[in-house]
Amino acid sequence: MKLEVRLFANLRDNLPKESRGQAAIVIPDGSTTQELINHLNIPRNLPLIIMVNGKRQLESYSLKDGDRVGIFPPVGGG
Repeated sequence: MKLEVRLFANLRDNLPKESRGQAAIVIPDGSTTQELINHLNIPRNLPLIIMVNGKRQLESYSLKDGDRVGIFPPVGGG
């Protein structure tokens, strides 16, 4: 299945520089958001905010063809 994936902040480094943090990714049907994270080589120990089609989802969410996935590190301020 094909997904539209956008990575934000320092997570952009997990995609080719020319992609500017956005890429079409093909992964096996029935994959979860955790499997996508693994595919992208994002370290497992990072806290993440995962959005699928504009709604926050857990790492166990089953993705569907055509989903739009955004992955963010938590935002801090001060």
